Amino acid sequence: MAQHNDLGKIGEQIAVDFLTQKGYEIKARNWRFKKAEIDIIAKLGNVLIAVEVKTRSTGDFGDPQEFLKPKQKKLLVTAMHEYVVTKDLDIEVRFDVIAIIKNEQETSIEHLEDAFFHF
Repeated sequence: MAQHNDLGKIGEQIAVDFLTQKGYEIKARNWRFKKAEIDIIAKLGNVLIAVEVKTRSTGDFGDPQEFLKPKQKKLLVTAMHEYVVTKDLDIEVRFDVIAIIKNEQETSIEHLEDAFFHF
């Protein structure tokens, strides 16, 4: 497996641990629909959250969340809609980004709630 894939998996586990500690219930990981993949689907209270995890080893090339492109956002919205329909849920939905910088010197986590409205 490529080193960036390993870093991505490590970042996703850091995000799951972070969310769990904050009281989120993890409903699914790496949920796929057509060309889209939702890294984490979590629930907090009466809100279902699609979480995109962006992990980088350095912030030198910009914040990790800046790498979420409009096409990817559209795919995530479509996939989350399919998840809600498939599970026959009547629930509020939110889209978050967890940006992680992970290297030998540091691990930093930034949780952007309702992230699609902050870009």
